[in-house]
Amino acid sequence: MARIVVDVMPKPEILDPQGKAIANELPRIGLDGFSEVRQGRRFELTVDGEATDEVLAHAREAAEKLLSNPVIEDVVNVSVLDQEN
Repeated sequence: MARIVVDVMPKPEILDPQGKAIANELPRIGLDGFSEVRQGRRFELTVDGEATDEVLAHAREAAEKLLSNPVIEDVVNVSVLDQEN
């Protein structure tokens, strides 16, 4: 059994009001030094068996066709989180 993680982020040219709200709040709670925050989404896909290159390719295809909106988001990561033997 393996888990694959998929990270999706808004494209750089897309406004991110949630990220901006978080960035504005950080100094108010005493956490300075962050110039920008972008908020994305994370998916964890569990597969039976090993996360082979073919399985990762299918995960990337799922990310590009279903898990993300390609008009406003980029798939920035598809990787194996952990594998059990």
